[in-house]
Amino acid sequence: MTQPCVILNSIRDLEVIKMAENNMEKIVSLCKRRGFVFPSSEIYGGFAAVYDLGPYGVELSNNIKAAWWKAMVQTRDDVVGLDSAIFMHPKIWEASGHVGGFADPLTECKKCHSRHRVDHMLEEAGVFADEKMTEDEINKLFDANIEKVICPLCKGKDFTKAQKFNLLVQSNLGNLTEDWSKNPTYLRGETCQGIYVNFRNVMDSTRVKIPFGIAQIGKAFRNEITARQFIFRTREFEQMEMQYFVSPDIEMEEYEKWREARMQYYIDLGLKKENLKWHKHENLVFYAKEAYDIEYNFPFGFKELEGVHARGNYDLTQHSKFSGNSLEYVDPQTNEKYIPHIVETSAGVGRTFLAVMTEAYTEEESENETRVVLKLPVKLAPVKVAVFPLLKNKPELVEKARGIYDELKQQFMCEFDDNGNIGKRYRRQDEIGTPWCVTVDFDTMDDETVTVRDRDTLKQDRVRVIDLKNYFSEKLS
Repeated sequence: MTQPCVILNSIRDLEVIKMAENNMEKIVSLCKRRGFVFPSSEIYGGFAAVYDLGPYGVELSNNIKAAWWKAMVQTRDDVVGLDSAIFMHPKIWEASGHVGGFADPLTECKKCHSRHRVDHMLEEAGVFADEKMTEDEINKLFDANIEKVICPLCKGKDFTKAQKFNLLVQSNLGNLTEDWSKNPTYLRGETCQGIYVNFRNVMDSTRVKIPFGIAQIGKAFRNEITARQFIFRTREFEQMEMQYFVSPDIEMEEYEKWREARMQYYIDLGLKKENLKWHKHENLVFYAKEAYDIEYNFPFGFKELEGVHARGNYDLTQHSKFSGNSLEYVDPQTNEKYIPHIVETSAGVGRTFLAVMTEAYTEEESENETRVVLKLPVKLAPVKVAVFPLLKNKPELVEKARGIYDELKQQFMCEFDDNGNIGKRYRRQDEIGTPWCVTVDFDTMDDETVTVRDRDTLKQDRVRVIDLKNYFSEKLS
């Protein structure tokens, strides 16, 4: 009697998977069609797992970074900013453990010779695996479940043993020989190391006292084995990281505060609570006290959006040891000496971008057609106001609309559009998430009012031209 239920559940699961894949395809298509994200080097056939931001994508990305910076630095008295170099002394990566241990488990399909991450393949087969497992541990798990694993490209089932593959990207910067094995330098694999090695500089040059944080936004690079899921996992990406330095006795107290603050941040950003959840790390690195990920319900399921970690004093201890410079802190009240412990928050611009796009993408049935609209939070929308003349072939309307546009763009990110009929212009702005459209019509010439159309409600208000700046300022506040 249970067999039909099993079949029905399988059908429902397949329908959910198919719907999610369809949603992902629609988001990827919209990103390309409307100038949010382009495949890098596309005229040369593309470059795997690297993407370029188009005109609207760079605006959305900048708005995401500005929102993060405001929450983490501008509105806090205990966090300062930093912009460290992408290239750093190679010993930094030895001290951090990246040279010896920054690796993912790799296998090769013996049939088509494609290479894949073993933990991801096991995950696809419904088996939990952690990239932090040792080579022996991951191989035991791989062998035990080998019948469930298939090559995503050729559907083969014959693989090599899993091996650890280092993700650091090497460079010949400063190496004037042709031998890259001599004194290799690296493109940074994460931004936080630049924060750790500048801890003393920030302490000595500012008035900060522990507990305090250092925040940074910057590019990082990883030679990912299987970069996939659009901009979710790429080889060049941008991180938004904050390292909070604390005394050992309050590390876990501050950690819980940051967990609460970071989850609330995403809710305030416009992501629904039901699309967010916590995932606790079970297989911790040896120095960590606790680690949680905030996961978001992407079209391909709940995956990491941001990590919040209690890292102990490992990082500063390692850099003290390898550099020969003490990074101890002396408490001005008690004269106690200690190496500060660290609470880390680590997010990706690309993953936040994809989460925001996923949340905002909406299809509505309107007048016998499907209206695609990005219901982006106003503060994140690439364009805040679009200005149209009702008709392109009426010079007086175009001139008036141009004048309004020139005034508004001094204060807001605006766009002028006179191409096609009004309906098509509305649809274009809906698809890039523009909250308001201003239309100059013949009545404008008589009474100095314009039509302001709201993206989400479709409500249209008549507003005096002289009041437009205040009207939008109030909406944006």
